[in-house]
Amino acid sequence: MAKKKGEKYEAILDAAVKVIAANGYANSQVSKIAREAGVADGTIYLYFDSKEEILIDLFNEFMGQFIEEVRQEIAAMPDVVSKLRKLVEAHLTKLEASPDLATVTQVELRQSDPRLRLALGETLRGYFRLIEELIEEGKAQGVFAPDLNKYLARQMIFGTLDDIVTRWVWSRRHYSLAAQVPQVFQMLLHGLCGR
Repeated sequence: MAKKKGEKYEAILDAAVKVIAANGYANSQVSKIAREAGVADGTIYLYFDSKEEILIDLFNEFMGQFIEEVRQEIAAMPDVVSKLRKLVEAHLTKLEASPDLATVTQVELRQSDPRLRLALGETLRGYFRLIEELIEEGKAQGVFAPDLNKYLARQMIFGTLDDIVTRWVWSRRHYSLAAQVPQVFQMLLHGLCGR
């Protein structure tokens, strides 16, 4: 089915984030999402074939937009250290600003069907490529250790950021993710530089 983008499509995705964060994926019926979006139940099926497709699109839209925003922000930055800091800052502050989205991406997506998670892989690989490009740039600039394994370094960066957000969600958001940026950035930078 061809996707129809537009205001209703966006409203449905926004509603899905709220409903899934509040009720969990398993307890989020399409009718609840439709009600939150202010559309008829049948309208959902003009845009999505299933609840699973809503979740896939939600993640792909968020992640695709996030990757593009970070790429644009770092494009003009002259050094990899500034770029890495921007990546850390963007990851943590974007999800802190959208706690429902953080709940969906950090909790609900992980509990979903493995086939559903597989459908999200290409978008996530786009984020991994961005991180790997920064690592390669840092090695080329002589900032990061020359023998740094980019795949392990990428796992370290992504895994660290991912776990910090997951723990924040599970803690019921009792502290600021943005406040963690300086220390997280310094620890990652220290590890990448091999000092």
